[in-house]
Order: sequence, then C-alpha cells, then structure tokens
Amino acid sequence: MVAPPQPRRMQPQRWTPPPAPARARRTASAPPLPAVTRFELPAIGPEDVVLTAEGRVIAGTKEGSVFGIEPGTGAVTLLGNTGGRPLGLHTDADGSVLICDFVRGLLRMDRDGTIEVLVDTVDGEPLPFPSNVVRADDGTIYFSSSSRHYALDEWMGDLLEHSGTGRLFRRDPSGHIETLLDGLQFANGVVLSPDRSCVVVAETGAYRVTRYWLTGPKAGTHDRLIENLPGFPDNMGLGSDGLIWITLPSPRNPLLDRLLPLPGILRRLTWALPDQLRPKPPRTIWVMAVDFDGNVVHDLQTRGTNYSMVTGVAEHNGTLYLGSLTESAVATTHIP
Repeated sequence: MVAPPQPRRMQPQRWTPPPAPARARRTASAPPLPAVTRFELPAIGPEDVVLTAEGRVIAGTKEGSVFGIEPGTGAVTLLGNTGGRPLGLHTDADGSVLICDFVRGLLRMDRDGTIEVLVDTVDGEPLPFPSNVVRADDGTIYFSSSSRHYALDEWMGDLLEHSGTGRLFRRDPSGHIETLLDGLQFANGVVLSPDRSCVVVAETGAYRVTRYWLTGPKAGTHDRLIENLPGFPDNMGLGSDGLIWITLPSPRNPLLDRLLPLPGILRRLTWALPDQLRPKPPRTIWVMAVDFDGNVVHDLQTRGTNYSMVTGVAEHNGTLYLGSLTESAVATTHIP
C-alpha cells in the first residue's frame, strides 16, 4: 500500500501566472460541444476513461471498481476491484489495464481481474499520488505523480500552495524506474507521441502541457508544448485522430490567479476555510485537442447542465467519451 500524505503546514510558493486569456471567461465554445449522453454506473467518480481495441470503454470509480461499458448498449460489466482508488488508466492489446491507484500505486489488472502491483515505491519511498499512465510498444511505462503532500480529496491544497512536487517517471521493461522530470506543478495527464519522440505531461497547477524529448537532438531535455491554457488541464488521451485530447474540468479561477503572487498567509487562510466556503469550480463540460506542435485544433465546451467536472477523455473516429471525478456516469458526445 502507498502511505497517505502526512499532515503538514501549507508552505505557499509565490508565482505570477500569465494573464488569463479572454477564452477563460467564456462558458461555451462556438460551436458548442453537443449535448452529452450518460452511461450510468453503480458507483461514483469515473476519473479517467480509456478504450480497448474492441471499442469498450474502461473506467475506475471511487470505491475501487473497474468497469467496462459497451457504447452500443450502455451495458456495464464489473471487471475487477483494485482495493484502492483508480485514477489514470491505460489499456493494452492483451486486454490488461494499467491503473494509477491513489492508494496502492501503479497496478496491472489482467482480463480476469487479477491485480499485480508494478510500482509502489520510488527511490525507497512510497509512491505518492500516482495520476496517469501510458505504455509504449516495447513495454516502457511512463507515469505521473501529482503531489508529495496532498491527498486526492485535497487537490485544491496543492494548487493553492503551488508546491511543485509533481513528477514524471519512466519504468523500463526490467522494472527500473527513472525520474524524467521533477518540480512539476501537479503533474497529471500523460501522452506518448505516436512516433515515440516525446512524452507530454499536463501541469494542472501551471495551466500548461510540458514536453519531454525521448529521441533526436533534444533527447533528455524538456520544453512547453502549450502554455497559458484557459483552464486547469487534467487527464489527457491520444485520439484516433493523432491529437492530444485535454480535459479542462474548470476554467481558470480569478481569485487563485490574484492570490498566487501575494504573501502566502492569504492562501493559508483560504485553505483554512470550511469546505463549503471555499471557491467551487463552475459546472462545465470542456475538452480541447492540440497537435504535437501545440496548435489548438478543437476547443469544445458547453454548460454542465447534466454532467460536469470532466477529468477524463478518449476520442475514437469523432466520438468523445468523458469521465468525471464527481459524476456517477461516463458520458459520450461527438465532435461537431
């Protein structure tokens, strides 16, 4: 089991974010994202969604269950239970699923539901907050860890602190683990480029996607694929269209942007407020797609009337499948 983060006093780090783009203040795209259809689940919180080779949707929920959903019928099948809290997912051709489990670490679940722990410690310490994962054809696994200090239900604390304790890891087929990037601002979604030249990771707390080069003259270095996003990037997925699909569960928060450059006591006071008094993200359904040069190809948003807090996305032939940290369903819609 992964040890839970230990209580500590918030240590806010000052950061002056770039001015939020005008897009952050709009509540719908033009054209808006079409209405979504819900596939109800018997549990809450399908935080990420991925597709199998056969087109089945896979999602993990708050109480540890991993479900398969048939898009044609909406039929839901229980595939297994991790005994923890599944977050980011990756499906392999053999039907197995890689799972970032907040409680247990990086896991592999076979078709029969058998669970194998692949990583629960890094450099002799428990792996905290495993977030998202992808595997290359040669068996190399890339995965992120969001925060060293905050639990899943305390994610806002890390954004307020701007802790910069997120990491991106590589696990080679022999099981050796290497830290590729440290100091990330709430590392989240991970996508491997189709040509395996780079791996990209979302930094939720910095409104950007960072690129780590794996091959070529820049190998071993990193840069920014896209910066100053209008919302908080979360999980990401490589679409059948070759694009990086990015979830934006919430637009930029003007109060947070004002607080980040100021003395930390103000953020400590905000964090000390009762949960019901803290700022709440508005209800929205929002995804974007960018190419591997950082150009925005799709920007799709609509009001979150029957779904919100979109934290997972998978695209196939123009159909979008959405997951949510807070909903009791997987949703589907399409690119207009």
